[in-house]
Amino acid sequence: MLARIYDKTDKGREEIATRKHQLPNRLRPLLVLIDGKQAASELLKKVIPLGLDESNLRELIELELITPIAEAEEPASPASDTSDTNETSHQQTPQDIKTSDSDVRRFQDIYLFYNDTIKSTLGLRGFTLQLKVERANTLEDFQNLRNAFLEAVMKAKGRDFARELRNRLDTLLYEGETRNTDAFLREE
Repeated sequence: MLARIYDKTDKGREEIATRKHQLPNRLRPLLVLIDGKQAASELLKKVIPLGLDESNLRELIELELITPIAEAEEPASPASDTSDTNETSHQQTPQDIKTSDSDVRRFQDIYLFYNDTIKSTLGLRGFTLQLKVERANTLEDFQNLRNAFLEAVMKAKGRDFARELRNRLDTLLYEGETRNTDAFLREE
């Protein structure tokens, strides 16, 4: 099971886009990461800090949100590889795994921030933004939503409230660095 490569089914893609099948929030990061390119074992390394494991992968299979598409190639073990020693291959280091775990956690935090604040501050007016959040698959997608989100919040709740949310959002999006380049949030 862990040596297989999985991809989203049409139902899985629909769940990412619309939340039609009401997948529990805890499983969403795993579904988002499944891309048809990485072995299940590699994906699970990224979501272990979120408390997800092989049983959660089975859940996605049982819900018909993902399907196996191929067997992953077994990497050659360094001990049995006696070929050209000048050949460079990238082995995943603990630092790489730590970065990946950090990105997954950051993705989930930003996703939850957008969901919570759009619902509480914009209500039905935030429906279009909510759909864009659901379609976001990368941190860059979330960064691209930033200005539209802040403009909508400013219109609904005012400049001061929008500035406060901007500071919290920028902490998540840019790892603590606040972007004060928003002309629409500047004092007049």
